[in-house]
Amino acid sequence: MSHPALHDLENPGEFIARHIGLTPEDERQMLAVIGEPSVDRLIDSIVPRSIARAGPMNLPAPVTEAGALAELKAIAAQNRHQMKSFIGQGYYGTHTPGVILRNVLENPAWYTAYTPYQAEISQGRMEALVNFQTMVTDLTGMDIANASMLDETTAAAEAMTLARRSVKAKGNAIVVFGDAHPQTIEVMRTRAAPLGLVLKLANSAAEWDAALAQDDYFAALIQYPASSGWLMDWTDEVKKIQAKGAAAIFAADLLALALLKSPGEMGADIVVGSTQRLGMPMGAGGPHAAYMACKDAFKRSLPGRLVGVSVDAHGHTAYRLALQTREQHIRREKATSNICTAQVLPAVIASMYAVYHGPAGIRRIAERTARLAAILKAGLAQLGYTHGHHDSAFDTISLKTDDATDTIAARAVQMGANLRKAWDVFLCIALDETHTRADVELLWRIFAGDGKKLPDFAALERSAPDLIPAALRRTSAYLTHPVFNTHHSETAMLRYIRQLSDKDLALDRSMIPLGSCTMKLNATSEMMPITWPEFAHVHPFAPPDQRRGYQRLNDQLCQWLAAITGYAGVSLQPNAGSQGEYAGLLAIKAWHAAQGQAQRDVCLIPASAHGTNPASAQMAGLKVVVTQCDDNGNVDMQDLQAQCEKHSANLACVMITYPSTHGVFETQVKELCQIVHRHGGRVYVDGANLNALVGLAAPGEFGGDVSHLNLHKTFCIPHGGGGPGVGPVCVVQDLVPYLPGHHEGGVAGGVGAISAAPYGNASVLPISWMYIRMMGAEGLKHATEAAILSANYISKRLKDHYPTLYASANGHVAHECILDLRQLKDSSGVMAEDVAKRLADYGFHAPTLSFPVANTLMVEPTESEHLAELDRFIDAMIAIRAEIRQVESGAWPPDDNPLKNAPHTAASLLTAGWSHPYPRDVGGALAQQHPGSVKYWPPVGRVDNVYGDRNLFCSCVPLDELA
Repeated sequence: MSHPALHDLENPGEFIARHIGLTPEDERQMLAVIGEPSVDRLIDSIVPRSIARAGPMNLPAPVTEAGALAELKAIAAQNRHQMKSFIGQGYYGTHTPGVILRNVLENPAWYTAYTPYQAEISQGRMEALVNFQTMVTDLTGMDIANASMLDETTAAAEAMTLARRSVKAKGNAIVVFGDAHPQTIEVMRTRAAPLGLVLKLANSAAEWDAALAQDDYFAALIQYPASSGWLMDWTDEVKKIQAKGAAAIFAADLLALALLKSPGEMGADIVVGSTQRLGMPMGAGGPHAAYMACKDAFKRSLPGRLVGVSVDAHGHTAYRLALQTREQHIRREKATSNICTAQVLPAVIASMYAVYHGPAGIRRIAERTARLAAILKAGLAQLGYTHGHHDSAFDTISLKTDDATDTIAARAVQMGANLRKAWDVFLCIALDETHTRADVELLWRIFAGDGKKLPDFAALERSAPDLIPAALRRTSAYLTHPVFNTHHSETAMLRYIRQLSDKDLALDRSMIPLGSCTMKLNATSEMMPITWPEFAHVHPFAPPDQRRGYQRLNDQLCQWLAAITGYAGVSLQPNAGSQGEYAGLLAIKAWHAAQGQAQRDVCLIPASAHGTNPASAQMAGLKVVVTQCDDNGNVDMQDLQAQCEKHSANLACVMITYPSTHGVFETQVKELCQIVHRHGGRVYVDGANLNALVGLAAPGEFGGDVSHLNLHKTFCIPHGGGGPGVGPVCVVQDLVPYLPGHHEGGVAGGVGAISAAPYGNASVLPISWMYIRMMGAEGLKHATEAAILSANYISKRLKDHYPTLYASANGHVAHECILDLRQLKDSSGVMAEDVAKRLADYGFHAPTLSFPVANTLMVEPTESEHLAELDRFIDAMIAIRAEIRQVESGAWPPDDNPLKNAPHTAASLLTAGWSHPYPRDVGGALAQQHPGSVKYWPPVGRVDNVYGDRNLFCSCVPLDELA
């Protein structure tokens, strides 16, 4: 009797079949519909043989979920997460309430949702974001706030450019308070240089006064409290700044603002900062939601996303994205920012933290932190450390320790604590909500050394003087809206979180067929490690030997991504695709300058490109020249050749997306790369569509010089309702020295820091590590093939109902297809938007709407969907086409039919006076529900976009105020 091989029984490739939704039998059925004999033949007919990979990807063989988790646990164990962190510098220990940890951060209803572009099926997360905006405006004392930024440093850089385009001052300098967080200064320097802006650092009161007396600046940035902890009332300084026609920017700690006079009360124009300490673990630097708030006068230039309040078709309050929705796709190189994402999931956590604790709870946490700092300082004074940098403080004190600085810092590490060294002879100590009496006594022991009697904690608790000056104590109210004063029991909070998530349509309910956005499975085994304490409780600026696990994780992931893409070097620092794109362009620009070709500043971009491409090029100081596309959506090679010849002496690069934004493998991509290279330019290949390339072709092999990747697309980091993301930048060998890096964190790079932390959004990198480790080379290749197969199956089955707009000569597409609905406008008055809204009645998120071509739907199914779900979507689209025929035939009027009235709420179907020409069950698409499926009911009717833009509310508004 023969026995099966033990290796087969151990099933190391178990995860591949769990990630990919299609079975071999499914694939056979789909191939029969498409008309191809095998997956290999299908792929050969789609992917140009000229760009096929030279060999397999050099990746480790796949392991089981348990095996991968065990490997990653061993890597995580190399981080010294048990160390007590007193470093501060914008990163603090925090307690994530269990009800929020389990039901938001670890809940797929929240982390698998997409950006709320379809307002009607995103009401829950938009309410949470309105809570976030309200929390920020209340605490900062400002008029308006956006729905989050990438991190504090990039928010400060965005505030710099917001000020530049909004104020009367004509200077090109920004004055920066020298006691700002060092990483903020680094990133602002990176962002200022390509725009011709000058960062003037004021490291003393005299330098500050001298800088403000000049007429050459358009803004000044103040850290409040200062990075080393001290406090002052900046009201008079703000007046001096504004008297010059310049903007006063504050980088402020929200928890501190629960006790301190707000920047708004001091006259600030713009306020930025991080919400990390409101419930989001440090995670070696991210993801954390930054915020930006400003005066009302600046609101229409505010970068990022803004959630506003509108009304739906029934007159009820409804939320929607307002003003800047996808501005990069509208304004392109004239866009004010290249940011097309945010940090929604961390922003939701911060807002829920405020909802759960309420104003009294937030104040208590802040008061306790401030009180511990006061007791600590008093005790250190008793030990002889009286030479402080300042007498005022919220949570951070700084002591001049002279020659003993290094000795004390080393003793702290030996005793399990990290302090922050500043200005060579100072030690900064920051306290947070996780610290205890025992931690204060530990600090006393560290500074006392051997033999000294420690202070009496109980006595100092009674006598230690307050470190917050009375004149700076906050007197204004905050978090007064009922939402922050209602849900303080765990039962109430649990139900509120569930109530919001039930309103939304996320990947845990149905397929999200968004073209270009790759909404694929975010496996539970991939998500589990992000909340392990070994990853969660690490400070990004802890000594390098304490974050060896992160270093190992970073190095391995970089190696694997290089093997997948064919590039020589990778940086994981960019914390969004837009930032990776920007970093790649900076690398190209720096390389040209190093070759003595600094005049090369022309960037060629096809008309079909993603909107972030021209926006990033403009931010990098490049001049955008648009090249044409042919009737099939391909780059017009003749026009490209002509533009290369015209700009040959100044050509910096071309930016292309491959496969194209139209979802097609262009056959002349190698020729395109060769033309650009002949004229001295470099080729930037946007990685947005990498899900059609992995295992089949590598940009670094077919002529690309630079690519950014989207780990939140191809490599399974979930979109989180619109963020977090990671956007690594990958380059060929001669560009490796110009990868971004963070001198502050010991990861020096050629073009400077792109994000706040050395490894960017480090704590979500384990997700992509797990995905690649469990899939292996063959699994990843199979995923690409399944994605392409699924897209072609949808295109083929829908061709008689909605023709595919672009396809290759044989009628095939890449991993997505554009359904052409343009002819329906004339035949029925139905627009693509109507179909998008009607899909919500059928329980689906809409495909990408009107991009890259107006009045079309771009569909990307991904490899994670099983055949039954693909068929359910196809059936819904066919049923909707039948409804359109009812309009075309005259059975239903063009202005009163299920599409124009979609989506239908349950309440609207239950009204007594039903006056529409179609039955209620048709409105609810009840007959089309697949057996066993649960009906999704949109919580609001169609949202009025025009009303929302004209009547902008960005904070919690009582319903009667909208009447």
